[in-house]
Amino acid sequence: MPKPQSAPRVAAIVGPYMSGKTTLLESLLFAANAIPRKGTVKEGNTVGDASVEAKARQMSVEASVATATYLGETWTFIDCPGSVEFSQESINALMVADAAVVVCEADPTRAPMAAPILKLLDDHNIPHTIFLNKVDSLTDPGKIAETLRALQPMSPHPLVLREYPIHAGSFITGYEELSMERAFKANPGHPSDEIPIPDSIRDEALLARQEMLEAISTLDDALMEKLLEEQVPTREEVFATLTRGFKGDQIVPVLLGSADKDLGVRRLLKLLRHEGPEPADTASRLGIANGKEVLLQVWKTLNAQHVGKLSLARVWHGEVTEGMAFAAGRPSSLTKPFGAKQEKALKVGAGEIVALGRMESVKTGDCLTLNTPVQLPWPDPIQPMTALAVRCAKSGDEVKLSSAIQKLVDEDPSYTIEQNAETQERVIWGQGEIHLKVALDRIRRWGVEVTFAQPTIPYRETIRKPVKQHGRYKHQSGGHGAFGDVHIEFKPRQRGEGLKFSDTIVGGVIPKNYIPAVENGFYEFAKQGPLGFPMVDVEAVLFFGSFHTVDSSEMAFKAATRVAMNEGLPQCSPVLLEPILEIHISVPSEHTSKAQKIITSHRAGQILGFDAKPGWEGWDIVDGYLPQSELQGIIVELRSQTQGVGSFTWSFHHLQELEGRDAEKVVEARKKALAEA
Repeated sequence: MPKPQSAPRVAAIVGPYMSGKTTLLESLLFAANAIPRKGTVKEGNTVGDASVEAKARQMSVEASVATATYLGETWTFIDCPGSVEFSQESINALMVADAAVVVCEADPTRAPMAAPILKLLDDHNIPHTIFLNKVDSLTDPGKIAETLRALQPMSPHPLVLREYPIHAGSFITGYEELSMERAFKANPGHPSDEIPIPDSIRDEALLARQEMLEAISTLDDALMEKLLEEQVPTREEVFATLTRGFKGDQIVPVLLGSADKDLGVRRLLKLLRHEGPEPADTASRLGIANGKEVLLQVWKTLNAQHVGKLSLARVWHGEVTEGMAFAAGRPSSLTKPFGAKQEKALKVGAGEIVALGRMESVKTGDCLTLNTPVQLPWPDPIQPMTALAVRCAKSGDEVKLSSAIQKLVDEDPSYTIEQNAETQERVIWGQGEIHLKVALDRIRRWGVEVTFAQPTIPYRETIRKPVKQHGRYKHQSGGHGAFGDVHIEFKPRQRGEGLKFSDTIVGGVIPKNYIPAVENGFYEFAKQGPLGFPMVDVEAVLFFGSFHTVDSSEMAFKAATRVAMNEGLPQCSPVLLEPILEIHISVPSEHTSKAQKIITSHRAGQILGFDAKPGWEGWDIVDGYLPQSELQGIIVELRSQTQGVGSFTWSFHHLQELEGRDAEKVVEARKKALAEA
C-alpha cells in the first residue's frame, strides 16, 4: 500500500564540529536532484556555508536552508553550525523542525561532543536519528559498536542500530538494512547497489537484527509476545513499531554512511520520508492548535546584501501569498531560500519555510498572523561568556555602528550589547573567540570600520580607616567672593553597604540650605576616588563648618567638600577592589579535574566544590570564584580541554581587595587612561 502524501516537512542537520553536516546536505540535495553536482567545503562552493565568514573559516557560522523534493515529497533541510559558539543557530532551527539528523563520527572518543545537542533534543522531545558519518574510512568496524556504547548514556531512549556494516578487508563498503534484511554496496555519485547478503556477516547481522527487535519490543506488547514465543514478526509489524517509536521520540534510529561517498544518504532520505513525523505531529508537540488561519513563526533573521532584512519563518497554518499583509505589516517580498539564493515565490503552503522581506518590526521567535496576535514559546538566548569593546575607527560613524550592532543582535540573539555609561565603552558579549570575530567581520561587511580591545574591568575603591578632614574654599576676585568651610569625617563601611552621607550640624554653624550641596559634592566626587576609580562603602559625616553671610553659596560648599575629599581620602588607606564572579562550569565528568585546574590556575581562582549536573547523565558542574579580569580567555581554555563541549555561566558575586603589584599595574593604567582622556 503506497504511503499517503505528506505535507512539506523540515529536518535540521545538527551535530559536532567537523562531523560532516554540510557535506551531508550536499549529498542529500544531490540525491534528490536539487543540484547537478556536489560542492565541497574546501572549494567553497557548497549550498551551505555560503557566507563570506563561513567560507573564510571553512566552517558553518550560521544555519543554511535548502529545499528538495524526493519521491514526490518536499523536505527543507537546515544545516546548522557544529561549533558550540554558534549553538543559538541550531536551537532556533530545531524549534521549527519536524525531526533532526544528528551527524556523528564513528569514534567513541568524539562521542561526548554530541552530548549537548542530544540533551537539547530530548529536552524538547524532538524526534531524531543519528547518522554515523565517514564509516568508509574506518579501519576498525568495531568502532561502530564502541561509539554506540559511548553515546547511549547521553540518551534516555534506546539507540537502535538499523544497519550492519559490510567490510571489504578492513574497510566498510556497504551495509545490511536490518529491518528489510537487504544489503547495499556504496556506489559513489549514484544510488547504492543492492547485493546479496554476504555470508561473512550473515550471523552477526542476524544477531544485530534480533537486538533491534528487542529494543523496539518495549513499545509494542504484541511484538514482545511474539519475540518471547520465538515467532518471526512481519515486516509490517516491525515498520509500524519503528515508525511509531521515531515519530514519538521513543527510540533513536542509527544509520551508517558516508556523505562524501554517498553511502547511506538515500536510505536516510527514505527513513525520513516513511518514518519521520508529519507537520501535524510537530504542531501537536508544540501545542499549536488546529486551524486554517494563516500562522507563521519566525525562526531566523538575516540581513542580506542588496536585499535587506529577511525574516525566515515556518508556515504552520494556511497559505501565504505574494502581497499578503500581516498584522505586523506587509513584506516587501516572498521568497524561498536555497543556500545564499532567494527564489521568488507566489505562494507558500503549510509546512514550508519562507523568507519575508523587510519586516522591520519583526524579530526572531515572533508569530505572524493576519489579525489576532498569537504567541508561541521561544527559548531564551544563551548567556554570553566573553566580550570585546568596540568603537568606530572613523569619527561620525556612531549611527552606522549602532545600526550594524542592531542587525547583529537581530541575526543572533546570543550576542548581548552593553553600553557602559561609566567607561563609555560599547561592549559586545558573545559565546567565544570565533563568535566575536565573526561579529566584527559582519559589522565591517555592513560598512563600518571598527577597532576593538578588551573591555575595561569595573574596579572600585574604598577606604580602610577613618579620617577627619577640614576643607575650605575661599575665592575673592572683586565683588562677591566665594566661601565654604566644612569639617567631614570619612569612615569605611561594611562591604556592600554603599555610600552614605549624614550630618551632625548643630547651632547653625552651616545653614541647612547649604548641607545638600555638601552631600551632592560627596556623591559627585566619589565617582573618582584617589586611585582613580568610583568609590564604594564609604560614609561621610559633616560635623562642623562655618559660612559667610555674603560670600557663601551652594557652589562654594560643594567646592569645599571636594577640597576635603582630595586632602582627606588619600589618608584613609585607600584600597582597590576588584569584582569577583561566581562561575559554574559544566563539563563531562571525565573533564571535571581539568575544569578545577582551570579555575585554580588563574589568579585568585577559588574552587567551591562540584556536583553532578541535574538531568545530565555523566556531567558535573564545578563551582568557583574568579576575578572578572581573569574571565577573558577562560572559554578558550575550557573548550580546548573538553573537546569543545565545556561551557559556563557566571554572575557578579562580590568585591575583593586587590593589593601588591597587580593593584599597582591597574592604578598606573588608570592614571594613564585618565591623563589621555
